[in-house]
Order: sequence, then C-alpha cells, then structure tokens
Amino acid sequence: MFPAIEIRQVHKRFGTVQALRGVDLSIQQGEFFALLGPNGAGKSTLINILAGLALADSGNLKVLGHDVRADYREARRSIGVVPQELVYDAFFTVREMLQFQSGYFNIRNNDAWIDELLESLGLTDKADAYVRTLSGGMKRRVLVAQALVHKPPVIVLDEPTAGVDVELRQSLWGFIRRLNREGHTIVLTTHYLEEAETLCSRVAMLKQGEVVALDTTANLLNRYAAIQVSMRLDPPRLPDILQPLSSGQDGEVFKLSLKHHAELENVLRVLREAGISVAELGVSKPDLEDVFLKLVRS
Repeated sequence: MFPAIEIRQVHKRFGTVQALRGVDLSIQQGEFFALLGPNGAGKSTLINILAGLALADSGNLKVLGHDVRADYREARRSIGVVPQELVYDAFFTVREMLQFQSGYFNIRNNDAWIDELLESLGLTDKADAYVRTLSGGMKRRVLVAQALVHKPPVIVLDEPTAGVDVELRQSLWGFIRRLNREGHTIVLTTHYLEEAETLCSRVAMLKQGEVVALDTTANLLNRYAAIQVSMRLDPPRLPDILQPLSSGQDGEVFKLSLKHHAELENVLRVLREAGISVAELGVSKPDLEDVFLKLVRS
C-alpha cells in the first residue's frame, strides 16, 4: 500500500531564502498528521508544492503513489487543500463556486454531496449568497467545502481555524474526524497546538525548512516536554541544589521543570531538610506547546 504522502529530499529556494532544506516525510493512509512550526518554517511552501502551486528545486513528492509533477492530474485528484489565505471568486454564490470546482474534476450531478458539505459546515443558509458578502469565518468554511467537493482521499488543512469562532471550530473538527474515521488521511498545520495534541496521532515539526522532530504525540511529550511545578515557598528561597531545575521566579513563587513526577518527592525532601515550607503547590502536565517552544528556541 502506497503512503498517502511521500516526500523525499525536497529543497526549495526563493532568492536568497532557503525555504526547504532536504525535507523527508512519509505519511501513511488513514493518519491524522500534524505539520507544525513557527512562521517561516516552510510549512505553506511544502503544501504549495504538494498541491502543484509551486515547484521544488529538487527532490520528489508523491500523493498515493502519484508523482506531483510527472503524474500531476492523478496527484491533484487525490488531494484537497484548504489554503491559509482567503482566496475566492467574488462574483459567484457559494453553491456556484462548489459546482464550478466540481467541474474542474469532471464531476457532475453531485448536488447531494454539495448539500451535505453545506450542512456539515453550517453554510446551508448561505448557499445562494455571493461569497464576497460573507464574513471571514464564513469564507473559510467555503474554502473547506471547496477542497472537499471532489471527495479527495488526502486532505491538507493549512491553518483551517484561523480567525474562526469556537462554534465553527468544534463543528469543523467533528466533520473532519468523521472523514478520518471513514479512511481519509488528514494533514493539519495549526498554531492552536492543543488542536494538534487532541486530534493528531503523529507530529512533524519544521524549523528553518528542516524537520527537527518526527514522532508520535506521546513520544514527543515524553522526550522533550517537562513537568512544570510552581511552588510558593516560606521563606522565599530556593536551595542551591535545586537551582538547576529552576525555570523562573514570580515573587515568592518558584517554577521548576522536572523530567518525571518522581523527582517531585526529592524536591520536597530537599526543601524540608532546608527548613523551607511549601505554602502552595501546582503541577501542570507537559503539552505540545512546551515541545514546540523547546525545539524552536534550541
């Protein structure tokens, strides 16, 4: 079985800027995969090359075994991309845009699927409205519907919930989860890291055009993230032996980063022996944001 997406040694330069530096990725069919990184890391460039909107300088990319350059037609039919930018035709209604998009793939008489998309994305009452009259959040819903109108087996979502309200975010993820359960491969880029942590089983992190981390969400949390402990101490003093664990101080509240919960008992023992009492204690579990920040700052 072919991978849903296979990327091998992809390089891309824009003038003096090296956007991608030998990216290697393999995403399996049926995965819910996150592609994360700071602004300028190369995420959108990689997606544009996958979608045929840009050409790699070297390397190759395949969608379900179809090379995006040599077998462009089949590769494009296999993928649906929701772009980060709001791109639309101002002179068509929502339904007309979806019908025209269907025509690009030689699909006719798919009104039932268009109606289902409109219903699932909360666009039914906007079906006959001109896209230019819609709010930013509604326009983004139209882009999602447009990317899905040909029922692609691979769906790439580039910041799909940027600037949308909480209600749409929840309904969109409910719909996308359903598509994933039905066998669609989902690739997500997002700055809402809690979304990636909740939805995605595997994560790749890009930095300056390179993959700096690639693993399951659980493994990344175990490997890179630290347990954050906040303690208000009396007297407000941290023994020298605990200084290497310190991640900051806010008044009488000291913050420590621990690799394992078991280390907390040793911290408390040191404090007791130093005659320091703990007036308040808070422990927060690691999340993808901790991993992200650690990798970006390193």
